[in-house]
Amino acid sequence: MSAVLIRNARLLDPFTGRDEIGDLAFRDGVIVASTGAFDDSIDAGGQWLLPGIVDLCARTRDPGATQKGTMRSESNAAFASGITALCLPPDTKPVIDNTAVVIRVNRIAKAAGGAYVYMLGALTKGLEGDALAEISALKSAGCVGVTNGLAPVANALVARRALEYAASLGMTVHVVPLDAALANHGCAHEGAVATRLGLASIPVAAEAVAMRQWISLVEDTGARVHFGRLSSARGVELLAAARARGLPITADVAAHQLFLTDAALEGFNALAHVIPPLRSAADRAALREAVGSGLIGAICSDHQPHELDAKTHPLPLTEPGISAVETLLPLGLRLVHDGVLTPLALAERLVRGPAQVLGLPGRGLAIGAAADLCLVDPSQEWRLDAAGMNSVGRNTPFIGEAFRGRATRVWRG
Repeated sequence: MSAVLIRNARLLDPFTGRDEIGDLAFRDGVIVASTGAFDDSIDAGGQWLLPGIVDLCARTRDPGATQKGTMRSESNAAFASGITALCLPPDTKPVIDNTAVVIRVNRIAKAAGGAYVYMLGALTKGLEGDALAEISALKSAGCVGVTNGLAPVANALVARRALEYAASLGMTVHVVPLDAALANHGCAHEGAVATRLGLASIPVAAEAVAMRQWISLVEDTGARVHFGRLSSARGVELLAAARARGLPITADVAAHQLFLTDAALEGFNALAHVIPPLRSAADRAALREAVGSGLIGAICSDHQPHELDAKTHPLPLTEPGISAVETLLPLGLRLVHDGVLTPLALAERLVRGPAQVLGLPGRGLAIGAAADLCLVDPSQEWRLDAAGMNSVGRNTPFIGEAFRGRATRVWRG
C-alpha cells in the first residue's frame, strides 16, 4: 500500500473540533505523522479534508431489485461522492431478518468494493409487523441497529416488546415515524398543492402521532430510539421536548427535505414523490433551523435508485424515492453557503452524528485512525447531469441544477 502526504488542507475533524490549515499523512491505510518519505504528495490548496461521510440510510437494491441498482454501482457511486460508509435498511429481498441474509449481503458488499456497508436488521420477521425478529442473532451477525423501516408495526404492544428486547441488547431502534392509518397510502403533503392536483395526502399528524407513541414507550423502557427522515415542524417540536426531558432519542433528516417543498410536485413531477412527503416552506424552515442548532444531529441521503419505468406512471402509481448519494455532500455544502452550518458543523452532521447513531468508532483525523478521508473543493462549480451520474438510478429532481462544491478525492483505509 502507498504512503500519501496531503499538504495545505483545511482539516475539519468533528470528533475533536479541529478546524485549521495543516498537513495530514497516511501510510498503509492508517493516519500517521506527516514526517518522513511518501510515495505521493498532494497540495490541497486549502481544500477541506474531513473524515469520510457516513450515510445513515441508502438502498443499494441488492439483493432483490438489481434492475434499480447493484451493490457495486451504488456503493461506488456513494464512495465517489465522499461517502465511505453507508447503512442499508433491511427492506431487501429477502428481508434482512436472519443471519443468513446478513452473511449474504456482507459477501456481496465485500465483492463490490466502494463504501463500507453496514446493515440495520429487521425489527419484525419479514417486516410484517407482528412477530419480533431474532434481534440478538442479528446483533451477533454485525447489524448496527434494527428497524421496521416504512413497514408498520402491528400495535403498541409489539412496539413496546421490541424496545424492551433491543434495550436489553444495547441496540438502537430506528423508526421512520409515519402512522400507516393516517398516511392512508397518500403520496403528497396535506396542503394546497395536493388539493389542487387531486392527490391523496399525508397529514403532518401521521408523523406526530407515531412520534408520540414511540416517545411514550421510550419513557417506559429507556430504550434508544433514532427517528429517521423527519419531515415536519411538529416533528421537530416533539423531538425537542423529548430531548429536553433527557430521553435517549436522536434524529436525522434527508437532505432533500432541507431544500424542496411540496411545490416541487407541481406538474405532477414524480421525481419529487418521496415518503415521507415534501412538506411546506414552514416545515422546511423548521428542519433547517433544527439542523443548524444540532437538535437534528445527522443528515442522510435516503438514497433510493429507480429504473426509468418506476417514475413514468401517473404520480400516485409511481414508486417514491430519490437517487441521492451523489447530492448528499453538495446539498450539505449549500447549507454552508446559505449560512445554516459552518464547515465544521457540516462535518458533524455528515460524519460524527451518523457514526454515533450507528455506534461506529470515531477517531476522525487522529494519528492511528483509519484513513477514511474525503477531500472537498467547496468552490468548484458544476452541474448535475443525468448521463454523468454513477448511480444506476437517475431519478432526482436536482438534475440540471448548478452546485458549488464537491468531493475531489476520497480514500477508504
